[in-house]
Amino acid sequence: VLGSRGLGDLYKRQAECDRLAAGGHPVALGARRVDRCEQIAAAIRDGGGEAVALPLDVSDSDSVKSFVAAATDAHGDPEIVVSGAGDLAATRIHELDSESFAAQLQVHLVGAHRLVSQVVPGMVARARGDIVFVSSDVVPSPRPRMGAYVAAKNGIEGMTRAMRMELEGTGVRASVVRPGPTMTGMGMTWDAETTATVLEEWVAWGLARHPHFLRPEHVAEVIVTVATAPRGVHLTLVEVQPERAVES
Repeated sequence: VLGSRGLGDLYKRQAECDRLAAGGHPVALGARRVDRCEQIAAAIRDGGGEAVALPLDVSDSDSVKSFVAAATDAHGDPEIVVSGAGDLAATRIHELDSESFAAQLQVHLVGAHRLVSQVVPGMVARARGDIVFVSSDVVPSPRPRMGAYVAAKNGIEGMTRAMRMELEGTGVRASVVRPGPTMTGMGMTWDAETTATVLEEWVAWGLARHPHFLRPEHVAEVIVTVATAPRGVHLTLVEVQPERAVES
Protein backbone atom coordinates (compact mmCIF):
# COMPACT_ATOMS: atom_id res chain seq x y z
CA VAL A 1 0.00 0.00 0.00
CA LEU A 2 1.72 3.13 -1.24
CA GLY A 3 1.60 6.83 -0.51
CA SER A 4 1.05 9.11 2.48
CA ARG A 5 -0.39 12.33 1.05
CA GLY A 6 -3.66 13.22 -0.65
CA LEU A 7 -5.49 9.93 -1.15
CA GLY A 8 -2.30 8.58 0.34
CA ASP A 9 -3.28 10.51 3.47
CA LEU A 10 -2.71 8.88 6.86
CA TYR A 11 -6.40 8.18 7.49
CA LYS A 12 -6.88 6.75 4.01
CA ARG A 13 -3.92 4.41 4.46
CA GLN A 14 -5.20 3.44 7.90
CA ALA A 15 -8.59 2.53 6.48
CA GLU A 16 -7.17 0.47 3.60
CA CYS A 17 -4.67 -1.36 5.76
CA ASP A 18 -7.15 -2.10 8.53
CA ARG A 19 -9.48 -3.74 6.02
CA LEU A 20 -6.71 -5.74 4.37
CA ALA A 21 -5.33 -6.87 7.73
CA ALA A 22 -8.83 -7.80 8.92
CA GLY A 23 -9.04 -10.11 5.92
CA GLY A 24 -5.87 -11.89 7.01
CA HIS A 25 -3.51 -10.15 4.59
CA PRO A 26 -0.06 -9.16 5.89
CA VAL A 27 0.53 -5.51 5.00
CA ALA A 28 3.61 -3.60 3.83
CA LEU A 29 3.21 0.18 3.75
CA GLY A 30 5.55 2.41 1.76
CA ALA A 31 5.94 6.19 1.72
CA ARG A 32 8.53 8.92 2.04
CA ARG A 33 7.16 9.72 5.51
CA VAL A 34 7.72 6.29 6.97
CA ASP A 35 7.02 7.55 10.50
CA ARG A 36 3.37 8.05 9.60
CA CYS A 37 3.19 4.59 8.07
CA GLU A 38 4.72 3.12 11.22
CA GLN A 39 1.78 4.45 13.25
CA ILE A 40 -0.55 2.38 11.07
CA ALA A 41 1.71 -0.68 11.09
CA ALA A 42 2.00 -0.56 14.89
CA ALA A 43 -1.78 -0.38 15.29
CA ILE A 44 -2.20 -3.41 13.03
CA ARG A 45 0.41 -5.37 14.97
CA ASP A 46 -1.24 -4.40 18.26
CA GLY A 47 -4.47 -5.85 16.88
CA GLY A 48 -2.80 -9.16 16.08
CA GLY A 49 -2.08 -8.54 12.40
CA GLU A 50 1.15 -8.49 10.42
CA ALA A 51 2.48 -5.17 9.12
CA VAL A 52 5.72 -3.38 8.32
CA ALA A 53 6.40 0.23 7.38
CA LEU A 54 9.12 0.83 4.82
CA PRO A 55 10.67 3.90 3.18
CA LEU A 56 9.58 4.49 -0.40
CA ASP A 57 10.01 7.29 -2.91
CA VAL A 58 8.21 6.31 -6.12
CA SER A 59 10.18 8.95 -8.06
CA ASP A 60 13.36 6.91 -7.42
CA SER A 61 13.74 3.53 -9.17
CA ASP A 62 16.23 2.23 -6.61
CA SER A 63 13.87 3.13 -3.77
CA VAL A 64 11.04 1.20 -5.44
CA LYS A 65 13.28 -1.84 -5.94
CA SER A 66 14.40 -1.72 -2.31
CA PHE A 67 10.83 -1.39 -1.08
CA VAL A 68 9.60 -4.39 -3.07
CA ALA A 69 12.57 -6.48 -1.94
CA ALA A 70 12.06 -5.57 1.72
CA ALA A 71 8.30 -6.16 1.55
CA THR A 72 8.89 -9.56 -0.04
CA ASP A 73 11.45 -10.48 2.63
CA ALA A 74 8.96 -9.51 5.33
CA HIS A 75 5.78 -11.09 4.01
CA GLY A 76 6.55 -13.15 0.90
CA ASP A 77 5.55 -12.46 -2.68
CA PRO A 78 3.00 -9.62 -3.00
CA GLU A 79 -0.52 -10.68 -3.96
CA ILE A 80 -2.27 -7.29 -3.70
CA VAL A 81 -0.69 -3.93 -4.49
CA VAL A 82 -2.49 -0.60 -4.04
CA SER A 83 -0.85 2.36 -5.79
CA GLY A 84 -2.03 5.74 -4.53
CA ALA A 85 1.04 7.96 -4.27
CA GLY A 86 0.66 11.52 -5.51
CA ASP A 87 0.00 15.16 -4.75
CA LEU A 88 -1.79 18.15 -6.24
CA ALA A 89 -0.80 21.73 -7.06
CA ALA A 90 -3.64 24.24 -7.59
CA THR A 91 -2.10 26.13 -10.51
CA ARG A 92 -3.24 27.05 -14.00
CA ILE A 93 -1.41 25.01 -16.63
CA HIS A 94 0.15 28.03 -18.33
CA GLU A 95 1.39 29.33 -14.96
CA LEU A 96 2.96 26.02 -13.93
CA ASP A 97 6.62 25.60 -14.85
CA SER A 98 7.50 22.50 -16.84
CA GLU A 99 9.64 21.05 -14.06
CA SER A 100 6.70 21.13 -11.63
CA PHE A 101 4.39 19.69 -14.28
CA ALA A 102 6.84 16.85 -14.93
CA ALA A 103 7.26 16.25 -11.20
CA GLN A 104 3.56 15.47 -10.81
CA LEU A 105 3.70 13.08 -13.77
CA GLN A 106 6.76 11.45 -12.20
CA VAL A 107 4.99 10.70 -8.94
CA HIS A 108 1.53 9.77 -10.20
CA LEU A 109 2.29 8.05 -13.51
CA VAL A 110 5.96 7.13 -13.84
CA GLY A 111 6.04 6.16 -10.17
CA ALA A 112 3.14 3.79 -10.75
CA HIS A 113 4.99 2.24 -13.69
CA ARG A 114 8.11 1.78 -11.57
CA LEU A 115 6.00 -0.27 -9.20
CA VAL A 116 4.39 -2.23 -12.04
CA SER A 117 7.78 -3.16 -13.46
CA GLN A 118 8.89 -4.56 -10.09
CA VAL A 119 5.80 -6.51 -9.01
CA VAL A 120 3.78 -7.55 -12.05
CA PRO A 121 6.34 -9.90 -13.70
CA GLY A 122 6.36 -12.01 -10.53
CA MET A 123 2.58 -11.99 -10.38
CA VAL A 124 2.42 -13.21 -13.98
CA ALA A 125 4.91 -15.98 -13.21
CA ARG A 126 2.73 -17.08 -10.26
CA ALA A 127 -0.47 -16.67 -12.32
CA ARG A 128 -2.07 -14.63 -9.55
CA GLY A 129 -2.18 -11.05 -8.32
CA ASP A 130 -4.08 -7.79 -8.09
CA ILE A 131 -2.80 -4.28 -8.64
CA VAL A 132 -5.24 -1.46 -7.91
CA PHE A 133 -4.54 2.10 -9.06
CA VAL A 134 -6.24 5.01 -7.33
CA SER A 135 -7.38 7.44 -10.01
CA SER A 136 -9.83 10.36 -9.77
CA ASP A 137 -13.07 11.56 -11.27
CA VAL A 138 -11.04 14.36 -12.88
CA VAL A 139 -10.54 11.88 -15.74
CA PRO A 140 -14.13 12.13 -17.02
CA SER A 141 -14.65 15.59 -15.47
CA PRO A 142 -11.45 17.68 -15.65
CA ARG A 143 -11.17 20.58 -13.22
CA PRO A 144 -9.46 23.93 -13.70
CA ARG A 145 -6.19 24.55 -11.81
CA MET A 146 -5.48 20.82 -11.74
CA GLY A 147 -4.00 20.32 -15.21
CA ALA A 148 -0.95 18.26 -14.25
CA TYR A 149 -3.04 16.08 -11.95
CA VAL A 150 -5.66 15.61 -14.69
CA ALA A 151 -2.96 14.61 -17.18
CA ALA A 152 -1.38 12.17 -14.73
CA LYS A 153 -4.65 10.46 -13.80
CA ASN A 154 -5.62 10.13 -17.47
CA GLY A 155 -2.24 8.49 -17.98
CA ILE A 156 -2.87 6.08 -15.10
CA GLU A 157 -6.21 4.99 -16.54
CA GLY A 158 -4.82 4.64 -20.06
CA MET A 159 -1.90 2.56 -18.80
CA THR A 160 -4.27 0.35 -16.83
CA ARG A 161 -6.54 -0.26 -19.83
CA ALA A 162 -3.52 -1.37 -21.86
CA MET A 163 -2.36 -3.59 -18.99
CA ARG A 164 -5.74 -5.29 -18.81
CA MET A 165 -5.40 -6.34 -22.44
CA GLU A 166 -1.80 -7.45 -21.96
CA LEU A 167 -2.61 -9.40 -18.79
CA GLU A 168 -5.74 -11.12 -20.11
CA GLY A 169 -5.56 -14.80 -19.22
CA THR A 170 -2.55 -14.48 -16.90
CA GLY A 171 -4.45 -14.52 -13.60
CA VAL A 172 -3.32 -10.96 -12.84
CA ARG A 173 -5.95 -8.23 -12.55
CA ALA A 174 -5.18 -4.53 -13.07
CA SER A 175 -7.99 -2.32 -11.80
CA VAL A 176 -8.86 1.33 -11.23
CA VAL A 177 -10.78 2.88 -8.37
CA ARG A 178 -11.92 6.38 -9.32
CA PRO A 179 -12.99 8.42 -6.27
CA GLY A 180 -14.89 11.67 -6.35
CA PRO A 181 -14.33 14.46 -3.78
CA THR A 182 -12.76 12.94 -0.66
CA MET A 183 -11.76 14.38 2.71
CA THR A 184 -8.01 13.72 2.72
CA GLY A 185 -4.85 15.76 3.05
CA MET A 186 -4.79 16.67 -0.64
CA GLY A 187 -5.48 20.38 -1.04
CA MET A 188 -5.64 20.95 2.71
CA THR A 189 -2.41 22.98 2.63
CA TRP A 190 -3.87 25.57 0.24
CA ASP A 191 -4.38 29.01 1.70
CA ALA A 192 -7.91 30.37 2.12
CA GLU A 193 -7.72 32.53 -1.01
CA THR A 194 -6.60 29.64 -3.23
CA THR A 195 -9.25 27.34 -1.80
CA ALA A 196 -12.00 29.90 -2.37
CA THR A 197 -10.87 30.55 -5.95
CA VAL A 198 -10.70 26.85 -6.79
CA LEU A 199 -14.16 26.19 -5.38
CA GLU A 200 -15.64 29.17 -7.22
CA GLU A 201 -14.30 27.85 -10.52
CA TRP A 202 -15.58 24.35 -9.81
CA VAL A 203 -19.06 25.72 -9.12
CA ALA A 204 -18.93 27.89 -12.25
CA TRP A 205 -18.19 24.81 -14.38
CA GLY A 206 -20.83 22.67 -12.68
CA LEU A 207 -18.28 20.48 -10.91
CA ALA A 208 -19.64 20.78 -7.37
CA ARG A 209 -23.21 19.49 -7.25
CA HIS A 210 -23.40 19.39 -3.45
CA PRO A 211 -21.05 20.03 -0.50
CA HIS A 212 -20.65 16.45 0.70
CA PHE A 213 -17.37 14.50 0.57
CA LEU A 214 -16.43 10.85 0.74
CA ARG A 215 -14.61 9.74 3.87
CA PRO A 216 -11.33 7.83 3.53
CA GLU A 217 -12.92 4.62 4.79
CA HIS A 218 -15.48 4.77 1.99
CA VAL A 219 -12.77 4.67 -0.66
CA ALA A 220 -10.80 2.06 1.26
CA GLU A 221 -13.82 -0.24 1.36
CA VAL A 222 -14.15 -0.06 -2.42
CA ILE A 223 -10.43 -0.66 -2.98
CA VAL A 224 -10.47 -3.78 -0.82
CA THR A 225 -13.66 -5.01 -2.51
CA VAL A 226 -11.98 -4.67 -5.92
CA ALA A 227 -8.77 -6.38 -4.82
CA THR A 228 -10.52 -9.28 -3.09
CA ALA A 229 -13.21 -9.99 -5.68
CA PRO A 230 -13.61 -13.75 -6.26
CA ARG A 231 -11.56 -15.34 -8.99
CA GLY A 232 -13.40 -15.31 -12.27
CA VAL A 233 -14.56 -11.74 -11.56
CA HIS A 234 -12.70 -8.58 -12.55
CA LEU A 235 -13.93 -5.20 -11.34
CA THR A 236 -12.03 -3.25 -13.96
CA LEU A 237 -13.07 0.31 -13.04
CA VAL A 238 -15.17 1.42 -10.10
CA GLU A 239 -16.14 5.07 -9.63
CA VAL A 240 -17.30 6.07 -6.16
CA GLN A 241 -19.01 9.37 -5.43
CA PRO A 242 -20.28 10.99 -2.24
CA GLU A 243 -23.99 10.61 -1.72
CA ARG A 244 -25.99 13.76 -1.21
CA ALA A 245 -27.73 13.84 2.15
CA VAL A 246 -31.44 13.15 2.24
CA GLU A 247 -33.30 16.44 2.30
CA SER A 248 -35.72 16.82 5.18
